[in-house]
Amino acid sequence: MKTRIVKIGNSQGIRIPKNVLNQTGLKDEVELSVKNDTIIIRSAGKARSGWNQAFAEMRKCDDDSMADSMNTLKNEFDEKEWEWK
Repeated sequence: MKTRIVKIGNSQGIRIPKNVLNQTGLKDEVELSVKNDTIIIRSAGKARSGWNQAFAEMRKCDDDSMADSMNTLKNEFDEKEWEWK
């Protein structure tokens, strides 16, 4: 399928036929990238999508503890200059 590049304000764009969009499932926002001489259009997805599932998996594996506990963050300032009460 061919389409033309058209002027849109100070930019340029292409019109994507509705039946093509329906086949892709693309909606409101997309991500564009370029690889060699090819423009790649992907769904932007939602920020943090899949995080809940990833955290649940971490919990199952007992891998959800803090990596930077207070014991590992001590430094010279903590030892000599800070007064802990």
